[in-house]
Amino acid sequence: MTTLPSIDTDFLLSFLTHLLQIPSPTGFTQQATSYCDEILAAFPSVNRWQNRKGGLIAQWIGEREDCQRGVTAHVDTLGAMVKEIKPNGRLKLTQVGGYAWNTVEGEGCTLFTQNGNTLRGSFLLTKASFHVYGKQVSELSREADNLEVRLDARTTNAAETRALGIEVGDFVAFDPRVEVTAGFVRSRHLDDKACVACMVSAIKTLHDNGLTPAQTTTFLISNYEEVGHGAASGFPPEMAELLVVDMAAVGEGQNSDEFHASLCVKDSGGPYHHPFSQKLKRIAEQAGIPYRVDIYPHYGSDGEAYWRAGGDVAVGLIGPGVDASHNYERTHLDALLATTQWIVAYLLSE
Repeated sequence: MTTLPSIDTDFLLSFLTHLLQIPSPTGFTQQATSYCDEILAAFPSVNRWQNRKGGLIAQWIGEREDCQRGVTAHVDTLGAMVKEIKPNGRLKLTQVGGYAWNTVEGEGCTLFTQNGNTLRGSFLLTKASFHVYGKQVSELSREADNLEVRLDARTTNAAETRALGIEVGDFVAFDPRVEVTAGFVRSRHLDDKACVACMVSAIKTLHDNGLTPAQTTTFLISNYEEVGHGAASGFPPEMAELLVVDMAAVGEGQNSDEFHASLCVKDSGGPYHHPFSQKLKRIAEQAGIPYRVDIYPHYGSDGEAYWRAGGDVAVGLIGPGVDASHNYERTHLDALLATTQWIVAYLLSE
């Protein structure tokens, strides 16, 4: 059995909780990417740069380069943008990424104006008060026309709202509400910041133990995954394998759970590369990493984005089990550690 170096659990959780607190809806990821770059700067073996679309690339020259590898996770999250400033001064939103409106109803949010200011608010039904609207509160459909941002500012009309510097196109981030308790991490946006933390922790593990990847490896922290094209570019043409690290969906009918890493063999885009998936199974088994195998019917990944862009590589997908995905999510430290160990084992594998 392969013996792996230990994972710095404190670093993993500290990095993850800090990253979760940084707003990064797709299209507005600069601060989160800069934080990741700052952390990776501590590892001198890793060369870093950004591509033109804002993804963070880090390359580590390995022992060999005859079968170069890639590893990717995405830092962009679900969010929204201002679609309309309403006559009552409140804001109608348009979604960034795919989620149901009811999953963010009642959530606090931050609005980022184009002049660099921030304002706080709440995302509510247009008829939110039961004492005023009675049964309409439960009967009203949860769709864009029936939901609005109530700003924490004195505004009762569109002119007053615009005077605050707010305009159509401003980004809105929903509060993550991060809590670590009893081994669980509960927060919005574990998809996919949990996996960014696993990937960076794997890099730190090799660095701290004086180890080098078996093959030259390009790491990509992508920033447009939630809208379908995050990792469509950013990898060298010499790359032969791409390991995607993204959350495993937990729920009724699924084989994944919050305590294991999972291998996804098929999602809405079809099967992943079968020989590579089998290789990932062998790597996990040789390292003694317990895992689950699963299929996600309403799911797509950055690996498929790269395939659709013409990437000629084998693609596999692993990740920690996350409950209530694209809602108020939760995972467990056991799943995070297993995923990190799997990445480490892959990087060291022949």
